[in-house]
Amino acid sequence: MDQQIRKSSVILLLGLAGFMVIADNWVISPILPAIAESLKIDIPSAGLLITAYMIPFGIFQIIFGALADRYGKKQVITFAMIMFTIATGLCAFGTSLASVGFFRALTGIFAASVMPISFALIGDLFPMHERQQAIGTFISISFLGQGLSMAMGGTISNFFDWRGVFLVYAILSLIPMALLLKNYRKMPSQKNPKSEIFKPYLHLLSNTESLFTYIIIMLEGAFIVGSFSYGGSYISRIYHYNSLQIGFIMTGFGVMSVIGGRFCGKIANSIGSLRLLWSGLLLAAVGNIIIYLFGSNISAFILGIATLGLGFIFAHSTLVTRATGFAHKARGAAMSLVAFSFMGCGGIGAAIGGRIIGKFGIDSVFLIYGLGLFVTLVLSCFLLNGEEDAKASVPNEIRSDFSGQSA
Repeated sequence: MDQQIRKSSVILLLGLAGFMVIADNWVISPILPAIAESLKIDIPSAGLLITAYMIPFGIFQIIFGALADRYGKKQVITFAMIMFTIATGLCAFGTSLASVGFFRALTGIFAASVMPISFALIGDLFPMHERQQAIGTFISISFLGQGLSMAMGGTISNFFDWRGVFLVYAILSLIPMALLLKNYRKMPSQKNPKSEIFKPYLHLLSNTESLFTYIIIMLEGAFIVGSFSYGGSYISRIYHYNSLQIGFIMTGFGVMSVIGGRFCGKIANSIGSLRLLWSGLLLAAVGNIIIYLFGSNISAFILGIATLGLGFIFAHSTLVTRATGFAHKARGAAMSLVAFSFMGCGGIGAAIGGRIIGKFGIDSVFLIYGLGLFVTLVLSCFLLNGEEDAKASVPNEIRSDFSGQSA
Protein backbone atom coordinates (compact mmCIF):
# COMPACT_ATOMS: atom_id res chain seq x y z
CA MET A 1 0.00 0.00 0.00
CA ASP A 2 2.80 2.41 0.93
CA GLN A 3 4.54 1.53 -2.34
CA GLN A 4 1.38 2.37 -4.31
CA ILE A 5 1.04 5.71 -2.51
CA ARG A 6 4.66 6.48 -3.39
CA LYS A 7 4.00 5.66 -7.03
CA SER A 8 0.95 7.92 -7.07
CA SER A 9 2.99 10.72 -5.55
CA VAL A 10 5.64 10.36 -8.25
CA ILE A 11 2.99 10.53 -10.99
CA LEU A 12 1.48 13.66 -9.42
CA LEU A 13 4.75 15.54 -9.02
CA LEU A 14 5.95 14.58 -12.51
CA GLY A 15 2.54 15.56 -13.90
CA LEU A 16 2.76 18.98 -12.25
CA ALA A 17 6.23 19.48 -13.71
CA GLY A 18 4.92 18.44 -17.13
CA PHE A 19 1.92 20.76 -16.73
CA MET A 20 4.17 23.77 -16.14
CA VAL A 21 6.50 22.91 -19.03
CA ILE A 22 3.68 22.40 -21.53
CA ALA A 23 1.85 25.52 -20.32
CA ASP A 24 5.06 27.55 -20.62
CA ASN A 25 5.51 26.22 -24.14
CA TRP A 26 2.19 27.69 -25.28
CA VAL A 27 1.81 30.81 -23.12
CA ILE A 28 3.82 33.06 -25.42
CA SER A 29 1.13 33.15 -28.13
CA PRO A 30 -1.55 35.27 -26.39
CA ILE A 31 0.97 37.75 -24.94
CA LEU A 32 3.08 38.15 -28.09
CA PRO A 33 1.39 41.43 -29.16
CA ALA A 34 1.95 42.91 -25.69
CA ILE A 35 5.63 41.93 -25.79
CA ALA A 36 6.01 43.48 -29.25
CA GLU A 37 4.45 46.75 -28.07
CA SER A 38 6.53 46.87 -24.88
CA LEU A 39 9.83 46.18 -26.66
CA LYS A 40 8.87 48.46 -29.58
CA ILE A 41 9.25 45.76 -32.22
CA ASP A 42 6.86 44.33 -34.81
CA ILE A 43 4.96 41.04 -34.47
CA PRO A 44 7.17 39.05 -36.89
CA SER A 45 10.24 40.07 -34.87
CA ALA A 46 8.53 39.15 -31.62
CA GLY A 47 7.68 35.79 -33.18
CA LEU A 48 11.39 34.95 -33.01
CA LEU A 49 10.82 34.37 -29.30
CA ILE A 50 8.84 31.25 -30.22
CA THR A 51 11.74 30.03 -32.37
CA ALA A 52 14.23 30.87 -29.60
CA TYR A 53 12.34 28.50 -27.30
CA MET A 54 11.41 25.71 -29.71
CA ILE A 55 14.82 25.05 -31.29
CA PRO A 56 16.68 24.28 -28.04
CA PHE A 57 13.57 22.56 -26.70
CA GLY A 58 13.70 20.13 -29.61
CA ILE A 59 17.47 19.60 -29.70
CA PHE A 60 17.93 19.05 -25.97
CA GLN A 61 15.22 16.37 -25.85
CA ILE A 62 17.87 14.06 -27.30
CA ILE A 63 20.71 15.27 -25.09
CA PHE A 64 18.87 15.02 -21.76
CA GLY A 65 17.87 11.42 -22.39
CA ALA A 66 21.49 10.30 -22.66
CA LEU A 67 22.49 12.43 -19.65
CA ALA A 68 19.71 10.85 -17.57
CA ASP A 69 20.82 7.34 -18.48
CA ARG A 70 24.41 8.11 -17.51
CA TYR A 71 24.01 10.29 -14.42
CA GLY A 72 20.57 9.29 -13.12
CA LYS A 73 17.06 10.35 -14.08
CA LYS A 74 16.00 11.94 -10.80
CA GLN A 75 19.30 13.84 -10.55
CA VAL A 76 18.98 15.35 -14.02
CA ILE A 77 15.25 16.20 -13.90
CA THR A 78 15.55 17.84 -10.46
CA PHE A 79 18.45 20.04 -11.58
CA ALA A 80 16.67 20.89 -14.84
CA MET A 81 13.43 21.83 -13.05
CA ILE A 82 15.33 24.21 -10.76
CA MET A 83 16.96 25.88 -13.76
CA PHE A 84 13.65 25.95 -15.66
CA THR A 85 12.04 27.86 -12.78
CA ILE A 86 14.89 30.37 -12.64
CA ALA A 87 14.96 30.87 -16.43
CA THR A 88 11.18 31.40 -16.56
CA GLY A 89 11.44 34.13 -13.93
CA LEU A 90 14.34 35.79 -15.75
CA CYS A 91 12.15 36.22 -18.85
CA ALA A 92 10.20 38.88 -16.93
CA PHE A 93 13.35 41.02 -16.65
CA GLY A 94 14.30 41.07 -20.32
CA THR A 95 14.64 44.59 -21.73
CA SER A 96 15.20 43.79 -25.39
CA LEU A 97 14.38 41.15 -27.98
CA ALA A 98 17.88 39.71 -27.55
CA SER A 99 17.70 39.41 -23.76
CA VAL A 100 14.17 37.99 -23.66
CA GLY A 101 15.12 35.61 -26.49
CA PHE A 102 18.19 34.46 -24.54
CA PHE A 103 16.13 33.73 -21.43
CA ARG A 104 13.46 31.93 -23.49
CA ALA A 105 16.21 29.79 -25.04
CA LEU A 106 17.45 28.87 -21.55
CA THR A 107 13.89 28.00 -20.56
CA GLY A 108 13.52 25.77 -23.61
CA ILE A 109 16.79 23.98 -22.88
CA PHE A 110 15.79 22.91 -19.38
CA ALA A 111 12.13 22.36 -20.24
CA ALA A 112 13.29 19.73 -22.73
CA SER A 113 14.25 17.37 -19.90
CA VAL A 114 10.86 16.94 -18.25
CA MET A 115 8.80 14.86 -20.67
CA PRO A 116 11.35 12.22 -21.75
CA ILE A 117 12.83 11.72 -18.28
CA SER A 118 9.36 11.53 -16.73
CA PHE A 119 8.37 8.80 -19.20
CA ALA A 120 11.61 6.95 -18.41
CA LEU A 121 11.06 7.22 -14.64
CA ILE A 122 7.54 5.85 -15.04
CA GLY A 123 9.00 2.99 -17.07
CA ASP A 124 11.45 2.24 -14.26
CA LEU A 125 8.82 2.41 -11.52
CA PHE A 126 5.79 0.68 -13.05
CA PRO A 127 5.59 -2.86 -14.45
CA MET A 128 4.26 -3.11 -17.99
CA HIS A 129 0.70 -4.09 -16.98
CA GLU A 130 0.40 -0.88 -14.91
CA ARG A 131 2.46 1.36 -17.16
CA GLN A 132 -0.12 2.62 -19.66
CA GLN A 133 -2.45 3.75 -16.89
CA ALA A 134 0.40 5.64 -15.24
CA ILE A 135 1.59 7.16 -18.52
CA GLY A 136 -1.97 8.13 -19.45
CA THR A 137 -2.43 9.90 -16.13
CA PHE A 138 0.89 11.72 -16.49
CA ILE A 139 0.18 12.81 -20.08
CA SER A 140 -3.33 13.97 -19.25
CA ILE A 141 -2.11 16.15 -16.35
CA SER A 142 0.73 17.54 -18.47
CA PHE A 143 -1.29 18.36 -21.57
CA LEU A 144 -4.01 19.99 -19.52
CA GLY A 145 -1.39 22.76 -19.37
CA GLN A 146 -1.61 23.04 -23.16
CA GLY A 147 -5.36 23.58 -23.03
CA LEU A 148 -5.22 26.00 -20.10
CA SER A 149 -2.13 27.97 -21.10
CA MET A 150 -3.90 30.57 -23.22
CA ALA A 151 -6.60 31.10 -20.61
CA MET A 152 -3.97 31.32 -17.87
CA GLY A 153 -1.85 33.75 -19.86
CA GLY A 154 -4.85 35.88 -20.79
CA THR A 155 -6.13 35.98 -17.22
CA ILE A 156 -2.75 36.89 -15.71
CA SER A 157 -2.04 39.57 -18.33
CA ASN A 158 -5.42 41.16 -17.58
CA PHE A 159 -4.21 41.87 -14.03
CA PHE A 160 -0.50 42.41 -14.79
CA ASP A 161 1.52 43.03 -17.95
CA TRP A 162 3.32 40.33 -19.94
CA ARG A 163 6.18 40.33 -17.44
CA GLY A 164 3.74 39.32 -14.74
CA VAL A 165 2.88 36.19 -16.73
CA PHE A 166 6.46 34.92 -16.51
CA LEU A 167 6.73 35.84 -12.84
CA VAL A 168 3.52 33.98 -11.98
CA TYR A 169 4.64 30.97 -14.01
CA ALA A 170 7.97 30.97 -12.17
CA ILE A 171 6.14 31.06 -8.83
CA LEU A 172 3.85 28.22 -9.90
CA SER A 173 6.88 26.23 -11.05
CA LEU A 174 8.17 26.34 -7.48
CA ILE A 175 5.48 23.81 -6.57
CA PRO A 176 6.72 20.85 -8.66
CA MET A 177 10.32 21.92 -7.98
CA ALA A 178 9.70 21.77 -4.22
CA LEU A 179 7.94 18.40 -4.54
CA LEU A 180 10.87 16.97 -6.49
CA LEU A 181 13.29 18.12 -3.81
CA LYS A 182 11.06 16.84 -0.99
CA ASN A 183 10.65 13.39 -2.55
CA TYR A 184 14.16 13.21 -3.99
CA ARG A 185 15.39 10.39 -1.76
CA LYS A 186 12.25 8.32 -2.32
CA MET A 187 12.45 8.37 -6.12
CA PRO A 188 14.12 5.49 -7.99
CA SER A 189 17.59 6.12 -9.33
CA GLN A 190 19.26 4.03 -11.99
CA LYS A 191 22.60 5.03 -13.49
CA ASN A 192 24.54 3.57 -16.37
CA PRO A 193 27.94 5.35 -16.34
CA LYS A 194 29.00 3.45 -19.46
CA SER A 195 26.01 4.72 -21.44
CA GLU A 196 26.97 6.29 -24.75
CA ILE A 197 25.21 9.28 -26.28
CA PHE A 198 24.61 8.17 -29.86
CA LYS A 199 24.80 4.36 -29.80
CA PRO A 200 21.36 3.89 -28.12
CA TYR A 201 19.69 6.04 -30.78
CA LEU A 202 21.34 4.13 -33.60
CA HIS A 203 20.22 0.86 -32.03
CA LEU A 204 16.62 2.06 -31.62
CA LEU A 205 16.41 3.28 -35.21
CA SER A 206 17.97 0.11 -36.61
CA ASN A 207 15.29 -2.09 -35.01
CA THR A 208 12.19 -2.25 -37.22
CA GLU A 209 9.67 -2.48 -34.36
CA SER A 210 10.98 0.61 -32.60
CA LEU A 211 11.59 2.46 -35.88
CA PHE A 212 8.00 1.91 -37.05
CA THR A 213 6.69 3.06 -33.67
CA TYR A 214 8.67 6.30 -33.92
CA ILE A 215 7.36 6.85 -37.45
CA ILE A 216 3.77 6.64 -36.18
CA ILE A 217 4.65 9.00 -33.31
CA MET A 218 6.06 11.50 -35.82
CA LEU A 219 2.91 11.41 -37.92
CA GLU A 220 0.70 11.60 -34.83
CA GLY A 221 2.60 14.66 -33.61
CA ALA A 222 2.47 16.41 -36.98
CA PHE A 223 -1.29 15.95 -37.45
CA ILE A 224 -2.59 16.26 -33.87
CA VAL A 225 -0.34 19.08 -32.64
CA GLY A 226 -0.51 20.71 -36.06
CA SER A 227 -4.30 20.88 -36.04
CA PHE A 228 -4.67 21.74 -32.34
CA SER A 229 -2.27 24.67 -32.80
CA TYR A 230 -4.79 26.47 -35.01
CA GLY A 231 -7.88 25.80 -32.90
CA GLY A 232 -7.52 29.13 -31.13
CA SER A 233 -6.99 31.01 -34.39
CA TYR A 234 -10.08 29.30 -35.84
CA ILE A 235 -12.21 30.44 -32.90
CA SER A 236 -10.84 33.97 -33.14
CA ARG A 237 -11.51 34.20 -36.87
CA ILE A 238 -14.98 32.64 -36.81
CA TYR A 239 -16.35 33.93 -33.49
CA HIS A 240 -14.06 36.90 -32.72
CA TYR A 241 -13.61 35.77 -29.11
CA ASN A 242 -10.83 37.15 -26.92
CA SER A 243 -7.88 35.10 -25.67
CA LEU A 244 -9.54 34.37 -22.34
CA GLN A 245 -12.67 32.92 -24.00
CA ILE A 246 -10.54 31.02 -26.51
CA GLY A 247 -8.47 29.50 -23.74
CA PHE A 248 -11.49 28.18 -21.86
CA ILE A 249 -12.98 26.66 -25.02
CA MET A 250 -9.69 24.99 -25.87
CA THR A 251 -9.60 23.35 -22.44
CA GLY A 252 -12.03 20.81 -23.91
CA PHE A 253 -8.94 19.12 -25.35
CA GLY A 254 -7.23 18.98 -21.95
CA VAL A 255 -10.33 17.92 -20.03
CA MET A 256 -10.97 14.95 -22.31
CA SER A 257 -7.27 14.04 -22.11
CA VAL A 258 -7.56 13.91 -18.33
CA ILE A 259 -10.74 11.81 -18.47
CA GLY A 260 -9.30 9.44 -21.08
CA GLY A 261 -6.02 9.19 -19.18
CA ARG A 262 -7.84 7.83 -16.15
CA PHE A 263 -9.22 4.87 -18.10
CA CYS A 264 -6.83 4.20 -20.98
CA GLY A 265 -4.88 1.54 -19.09
CA LYS A 266 -8.00 -0.43 -18.20
CA ILE A 267 -9.31 -0.15 -21.76
CA ALA A 268 -5.96 -1.34 -23.16
CA ASN A 269 -6.04 -4.35 -20.84
CA SER A 270 -9.57 -5.12 -22.04
CA ILE A 271 -9.35 -4.68 -25.82
CA GLY A 272 -5.61 -4.70 -26.45
CA SER A 273 -3.25 -1.76 -26.76
CA LEU A 274 -3.13 -1.75 -30.57
CA ARG A 275 -6.91 -1.51 -30.76
CA LEU A 276 -6.76 1.37 -28.32
CA LEU A 277 -4.16 3.04 -30.55
CA TRP A 278 -6.35 2.59 -33.61
CA SER A 279 -9.38 3.91 -31.71
CA GLY A 280 -7.38 6.96 -30.66
CA LEU A 281 -6.20 7.76 -34.17
CA LEU A 282 -9.74 7.31 -35.46
CA LEU A 283 -11.20 9.60 -32.78
CA ALA A 284 -8.55 12.26 -33.47
CA ALA A 285 -9.32 12.11 -37.20
CA VAL A 286 -13.06 12.36 -36.56
CA GLY A 287 -12.50 15.33 -34.23
CA ASN A 288 -10.73 17.22 -36.99
CA ILE A 289 -13.41 16.37 -39.54
CA ILE A 290 -16.14 17.55 -37.15
CA ILE A 291 -14.40 20.92 -36.87
CA TYR A 292 -14.01 21.14 -40.66
CA LEU A 293 -17.64 20.29 -41.39
CA PHE A 294 -19.50 21.83 -38.43
CA GLY A 295 -17.02 24.12 -36.67
CA SER A 296 -19.08 27.23 -37.43
CA ASN A 297 -21.39 25.93 -34.68
CA ILE A 298 -19.66 26.50 -31.36
CA SER A 299 -21.14 23.37 -29.78
CA ALA A 300 -19.85 21.26 -32.66
CA PHE A 301 -16.42 22.88 -32.36
CA ILE A 302 -16.26 22.02 -28.66
CA LEU A 303 -17.28 18.44 -29.50
CA GLY A 304 -14.58 18.28 -32.17
CA ILE A 305 -11.77 19.62 -29.99
CA ALA A 306 -12.83 17.33 -27.12
CA THR A 307 -12.85 14.31 -29.45
CA LEU A 308 -9.39 15.29 -30.67
CA GLY A 309 -8.20 15.37 -27.04
CA LEU A 310 -9.65 11.94 -26.26
CA GLY A 311 -8.11 10.48 -29.41
CA PHE A 312 -4.77 12.02 -28.53
CA ILE A 313 -4.56 10.48 -25.07
CA PHE A 314 -5.62 7.03 -26.31
CA ALA A 315 -3.09 7.05 -29.16
CA HIS A 316 -0.16 8.78 -27.49
CA SER A 317 -0.30 6.86 -24.22
CA THR A 318 -0.25 3.62 -26.20
CA LEU A 319 2.72 4.65 -28.31
CA VAL A 320 4.69 5.91 -25.31
CA THR A 321 3.96 2.70 -23.40
CA ARG A 322 5.28 0.65 -26.33
CA ALA A 323 8.43 2.75 -26.41
CA THR A 324 9.17 2.20 -22.69
CA GLY A 325 9.83 -1.45 -23.54
CA PHE A 326 12.43 -0.76 -26.21
CA ALA A 327 15.45 -0.24 -23.95
CA HIS A 328 15.81 -1.14 -20.30
CA LYS A 329 19.26 0.29 -19.63
CA ALA A 330 18.83 3.23 -22.01
CA ARG A 331 15.19 4.08 -21.38
CA GLY A 332 16.05 7.78 -21.17
CA ALA A 333 17.29 7.66 -24.75
CA ALA A 334 14.19 5.78 -25.91
CA MET A 335 11.90 8.35 -24.28
CA SER A 336 13.93 11.28 -25.58
CA LEU A 337 13.41 9.95 -29.08
CA VAL A 338 9.66 9.78 -28.38
CA ALA A 339 9.54 13.39 -27.18
CA PHE A 340 11.79 14.59 -30.00
CA SER A 341 9.69 12.79 -32.63
CA PHE A 342 6.38 14.02 -31.25
CA MET A 343 7.27 17.64 -30.44
CA GLY A 344 9.64 18.11 -33.37
CA CYS A 345 7.14 16.86 -35.92
CA GLY A 346 4.41 18.74 -34.07
CA GLY A 347 6.34 21.93 -34.79
CA ILE A 348 6.77 20.92 -38.43
CA GLY A 349 3.05 20.15 -38.65
CA ALA A 350 2.23 23.58 -37.24
CA ALA A 351 4.57 25.27 -39.72
CA ILE A 352 3.11 23.39 -42.70
CA GLY A 353 -0.37 24.08 -41.34
CA GLY A 354 0.35 27.81 -41.57
CA ARG A 355 1.13 27.44 -45.26
CA ILE A 356 -2.01 25.35 -45.80
CA ILE A 357 -4.10 28.05 -44.13
CA GLY A 358 -2.48 30.77 -46.21
CA LYS A 359 -3.32 28.94 -49.43
CA PHE A 360 -6.63 27.21 -48.73
CA GLY A 361 -8.16 28.83 -45.64
CA ILE A 362 -8.08 28.04 -41.93
CA ASP A 363 -10.72 25.29 -42.00
CA SER A 364 -8.72 23.33 -44.60
CA VAL A 365 -6.00 22.41 -42.09
CA PHE A 366 -8.52 20.36 -40.09
CA LEU A 367 -9.64 18.47 -43.20
CA ILE A 368 -6.12 17.74 -44.43
CA TYR A 369 -4.77 16.75 -41.02
CA GLY A 370 -7.91 14.72 -40.30
CA LEU A 371 -7.28 12.75 -43.48
CA GLY A 372 -3.61 12.51 -42.48
CA LEU A 373 -4.67 10.82 -39.24
CA PHE A 374 -6.75 8.32 -41.21
CA VAL A 375 -3.64 7.51 -43.27
CA THR A 376 -1.63 7.17 -40.04
CA LEU A 377 -4.25 4.73 -38.76
CA VAL A 378 -3.91 2.59 -41.88
CA LEU A 379 -0.10 2.69 -41.69
CA SER A 380 -0.17 1.65 -38.02
CA CYS A 381 -2.20 -1.41 -38.96
CA PHE A 382 0.56 -2.52 -41.34
CA LEU A 383 3.68 -1.35 -39.47
CA LEU A 384 2.97 -2.20 -35.85
CA ASN A 385 2.62 -5.67 -34.43
CA GLY A 386 2.98 -7.46 -31.13
CA GLU A 387 -0.59 -8.52 -30.38
CA GLU A 388 -2.00 -11.65 -31.91
CA ASP A 389 -4.68 -11.78 -29.26
CA ALA A 390 -7.17 -8.92 -29.28
CA LYS A 391 -7.38 -9.21 -25.51
CA ALA A 392 -3.64 -8.82 -25.01
CA SER A 393 -2.97 -6.08 -22.52
CA VAL A 394 0.18 -4.47 -23.86
CA PRO A 395 2.94 -5.50 -26.26
CA ASN A 396 5.82 -7.52 -24.90
CA GLU A 397 8.87 -5.60 -23.80
CA ILE A 398 11.80 -5.87 -26.19
CA ARG A 399 14.41 -4.52 -23.81
CA SER A 400 18.00 -4.42 -24.87
CA ASP A 401 21.21 -3.50 -23.10
CA PHE A 402 22.74 -2.65 -26.50
CA SER A 403 25.21 -5.46 -26.23
CA GLY A 404 23.09 -8.05 -27.93
CA GLN A 405 21.65 -9.60 -24.78
CA SER A 406 18.25 -9.13 -23.27
CA ALA A 407 18.01 -7.13 -20.08
